[in-house]
Amino acid sequence: MNKQTRFHIGYWVAAIIGIVLLQYFYSVNQKVEAIPYSQFQQLLQEHKIDRVAVSDRYIQGTLKEPLPDGKKQFVTTRVDPQVASQLEKSGVTYSGQAENTLLTDLLSWVVPAVVFFGLWTFLARRMSQGLGGGLMAIGKSKAKVYVESDTGVRFDDVAGVDEAKDELREVVEFLKNPPQYSRLGGRMPKGILLVGPPGTGKTLLAKAVAGQAKVPFFSISGSQFVEMFVGVGAARVRDLFEQARSKAPAIIFIDELDALGRARGLGPYAGGLDEKEQTLNQLLADMDGFDSSTGLVILAATNRPEILDPALLRAGRFDRQVLVDRPDKKGRVDILRVHLRQTKLAADVDPEKVAALTPGFTGADIANLVNEAALLATRRGADAVTMADFNNAVERIVAGLEKRNRLLNPKEREIVAYHEMGHALVGVSLPGTDPIHKVSIIPRGVGALGYTIQRPTEDRFVMTQEELDNKMAVLLGGRASEQVVFGHLSTGAADDLRRVTDIARSMVTKYGMSQRLGSVAYERDPRTFLTGPNLPMPPREQDYGEETAATIDEEVRLLVQHAMDRAVGILTEKRDILERSARRLLEKETLDEKELMALIGPPVGAPVKTAAE
Repeated sequence: MNKQTRFHIGYWVAAIIGIVLLQYFYSVNQKVEAIPYSQFQQLLQEHKIDRVAVSDRYIQGTLKEPLPDGKKQFVTTRVDPQVASQLEKSGVTYSGQAENTLLTDLLSWVVPAVVFFGLWTFLARRMSQGLGGGLMAIGKSKAKVYVESDTGVRFDDVAGVDEAKDELREVVEFLKNPPQYSRLGGRMPKGILLVGPPGTGKTLLAKAVAGQAKVPFFSISGSQFVEMFVGVGAARVRDLFEQARSKAPAIIFIDELDALGRARGLGPYAGGLDEKEQTLNQLLADMDGFDSSTGLVILAATNRPEILDPALLRAGRFDRQVLVDRPDKKGRVDILRVHLRQTKLAADVDPEKVAALTPGFTGADIANLVNEAALLATRRGADAVTMADFNNAVERIVAGLEKRNRLLNPKEREIVAYHEMGHALVGVSLPGTDPIHKVSIIPRGVGALGYTIQRPTEDRFVMTQEELDNKMAVLLGGRASEQVVFGHLSTGAADDLRRVTDIARSMVTKYGMSQRLGSVAYERDPRTFLTGPNLPMPPREQDYGEETAATIDEEVRLLVQHAMDRAVGILTEKRDILERSARRLLEKETLDEKELMALIGPPVGAPVKTAAE
C-alpha cells in the first residue's frame, strides 16, 4: 500500500470517528428532559426523585419513575429560594428554563479549528505554488505532456527548413514502425539535437514531430530542472524519464539545453557538488540507461552548441545534430505562404518580392513582419494588406519607429541630409554594392537621426576583399560627406566607425587580407554564426605578441583610412550631384529608389536602358 492510499484511509477513519462522537452527544442530549423549577419542587415533595447533582446554576438528576414521555433524566435551572417561596405563596407558576449549551460548546471548539485549518490550507497552497507544487512534489518533473491533439502542428505548418524536416521524418517513421528500422540490425539515434539561431523554428519542429507521429510529447525547458534545493534537478530528470517510459513510444523535448548541459568545470565555483552538474550527470546516466528500440526519442534544442558538455554530444547520447539555419530566399517564400494564409492581401502583394526584402530574416522575424504589415493596414483603415505595408513594416523592424516629434534645428537637419546622401552617392558609385532602396532624414529608433537602407538582391555567403573594401567606403560615405562639405566632423558617424573598424579588424586578423601579416588567423571570433552579428563582442583573448598587436592596429588603421580616402575622392568628384540631391532630401525628407536614380543616376555596373527598350 503506497503513502497516498494510507493518507486517504486516514481521512476516512477520522471522519467516521467524528460522526460517531456527534451522534453520541446528540443521543445523550435527547434523553434529558428540561423541566421548570416549580415542577422540580413538586416532584421533590412527591418523593419521585432518585438522585440529583447540584451546581451553582443547574440541578441535574434521575427520577425513580420515567415521565410520561419516557425520559428519566432531567435538568432544571435553580431559582433563588426566597424568590421561590414568595412566588409559591402567591400562587404563581414559576420556572427556570434550562439552557441547552451543546451547540454553543460545539461551535466554540469547531469554529476556531475550521478557521485555523482554512488559514493553514491557504498558506500551504501559496507556499506550494512558490515551490513548484509543494514539498511533496519537489522531485516531480514539470514536463508538460502534449498529445497529438494538443500540439496542433504538422510538417505542413513548418516551412523553410526542408533539410531538417527530412531528417526528422525518419524519427516519425521510426516511432510509427520500430521493427522496420531494426530488421537490418540498425537502431534509431537515441537523441537528436536541433541547433540553430534563435527564431528559426526549432521548438516548432519538435512539436511537428510529435503531432505527425501522434505520440505523447513531453516538453520541458532546461532551466526548469534546477531549483534552490540540492538534488531536485536530478530527481526531476529521473521522474521525467519514468513518465516517458510508461507512455512509450513517446518524445522527450528539452528546450534551451544549454541551461542544463553547460560544460562542467568551466565556472569559477564549479565542483562535484554543484547542483547543475548533478542534474547533468543524471541526464547522462538516464540517456545511457534506456533502449531506443522501446520507442523513446529525445529531442533537444539550443542556439549555443559550443558551450555544451562534450559528454552530451558523444555517440550514444545525442547521436545526430540537425542544423536549423536561417532560410534562404526560397525558404522565406515558403514561410511567407504559411503565414499569409490568414491574411487578407491586396493584388499587388507578391511573396517573391516580400522575400527579396528580408535577407537574413528568421521564421520568427517573418511572422512578425506579416503581423506588423497587417497592423499597419488596419491602422489606416484599409480593406487589405498592400505591398507598401510590407515595405513600411520592414523599415519599422530594421530601422525602428519613426520619431517625427524629434525636432532637429536647421543646422542638424542639413548635416544629417548631407551625411545620408554621402552614403547613397558612394554606394551608387562603387561596383558590387547593395542597391540603395531609400534615404530619409526622419529620425527612427533610439538614436538614428536619419537612415540609408540598402537591400541585397540575393543571398550572399562569401565576400571578396574588394567587396569588403567597397562596403567600408559606403559606411564612411556619410563622414566623408561632412568633411567635404563642412570641413569638420560630427558625432553622427559613431556607429559607422564601429562597424568599419570591426570589418577591417576581421580582414586583418581572421581573413588574412593583410600583406604584412600574411595568411594567418590571429583571432577567433567568440560569436558563433548562431548568435548573430549584431551582438556585442565579448573580450578577446590575445595569443600573440605586442609587436604583432601593434602591426595589426596599424594595418586596421590603414584599411580604414584607405576606405575614407576613396569615399572623399568620390564625393569631391561628384560634389554637384551631392549638393543637388542633399537639397532635394531636405525638401522631401525621404527619397525612394526611383527618385534617387533620377538624381544621382544608376549604380555602377547596372544595365543601361536604351531608347529602343
